[in-house]
Amino acid sequence: MRFPVLCLACLVPLWVTAATFDLPPPEFDLVGAIERVQALPEDTLLDVARRYDIGQEEIVRANPGVDRWLPGDGVNIIIPSRRILPPPPREGLVLNLPEMRLYFFPEQQPGQSGRVQTYPVSIGRMDWATPLGHTTLVAKERDPAWRPPESIRREHAEDGDPLPEVVPPGPLNPLGRYALRLGIPGYLIHGTNKAFGVGMRVSHGCIRMLPEDIESLFPDIPVGTPVRIINQPAKAGWYGGELYLEIHPPLEEDQVSRDALVEIVMTAIDEALFKRAARVSEREIEQAISRQDGIPVVVSKE
Repeated sequence: MRFPVLCLACLVPLWVTAATFDLPPPEFDLVGAIERVQALPEDTLLDVARRYDIGQEEIVRANPGVDRWLPGDGVNIIIPSRRILPPPPREGLVLNLPEMRLYFFPEQQPGQSGRVQTYPVSIGRMDWATPLGHTTLVAKERDPAWRPPESIRREHAEDGDPLPEVVPPGPLNPLGRYALRLGIPGYLIHGTNKAFGVGMRVSHGCIRMLPEDIESLFPDIPVGTPVRIINQPAKAGWYGGELYLEIHPPLEEDQVSRDALVEIVMTAIDEALFKRAARVSEREIEQAISRQDGIPVVVSKE
């Protein structure tokens, strides 16, 4: 069984927010489908990414032969919207840093199937890394003021761009209209007034979301939601009787060699094979390691 590909005749100028899927049975690990769309004459690749709720680097890696700034009218673009879910537990918020993607597993309501929502995000730059670990959502704030830490104010001053002690709500506020405060002091999940950077490493450690995405998430997520921040460049999982592998470039500061990445990949595959035995294709695994494009591929043999 191969993953489905949806072919659309053209793009429509609408944003797709909060890709929401029913959770698969416990023995399955994939959601979504790969789409192929055609660029409009005025499109950049980043316009297409935002329209389909895909991060900037995510869409660039999935379309290595397409010009980022001028794809061209009618050019086929892959929308990498099929994903292997992060490892259990499937609850609360899970952020996978190499993937630069957030997963929200709402609490299951009686009589309803479980769901997952997924969003592209920006994370901290190499020198302002987003921390790993387990925490909780401790507060929610609409139209937040921003009080930049002294370290950020100092950096801006050195660059000739001094910041005030408080940036009030409004279009110049880099937090956007919504903020979710984490139990890790000083760290937020928030909107942005620079949406073009979502899906890149551009923040001072906070997690940025597209304005339309956090507007969708904000009313649905309760204070007290558990949050898990992980670093997993390779994920392996099952769909039907086939084993899939999904690889993202490791974080730059991890300085992962190819041999080390192979070990990470094989560990993910071994954990999946612990659930169910299968033969795997070394060729497909090697190709996935070389591409690191974030698209799940079948690595099991018939």
